[in-house]
Order: sequence, then structure tokens, then C-alpha cells
Amino acid sequence: MSNQGLIAIAAAIAVAFSTFFPALGQGLTAKAAMESIARQPDAAKDIRSSLIISLALMEALTIYGLLIAFMLVSKI
Repeated sequence: MSNQGLIAIAAAIAVAFSTFFPALGQGLTAKAAMESIARQPDAAKDIRSSLIISLALMEALTIYGLLIAFMLVSKI
């Protein structure tokens, strides 16, 4: 297999992993936040702000994976 083929596969894997795992984490985080709000409605404001911050950090992981894939593709 050529070097270009390996770089293309590495870019595909970078996008796949950086999309799948943060999405899974975001789903589990949102589920836990909704359960917490259901148990303690008075703390909904605090839980919501923590949820938004954690979702933004997880989304940054996806963007980093996309950036790595772009950097790999530019070497082809």
C-alpha cells in the first residue's frame, strides 16, 4: 500500500473516532443531566450551565479530530 493510501486511511480513522466517541459521551452526559434535573428541579440552572460547558469541551475534541484529518489530507 502506498504512503498516500495510509495517510487517507489515517484521516478517515481520525474523523471516525473523533466523531463517534464524543457523540457517545454527549449522549450519556445529556442523559445524566436530564435525570439530575428530574430528581432536583431546583438545581436545574446549575446543572444546565455545567452541561453546556461539558458539551462544548466534548465538541472541541471533534473539531480537533477534524483538524488532524485536514492536516493529514494536505500531505497527500
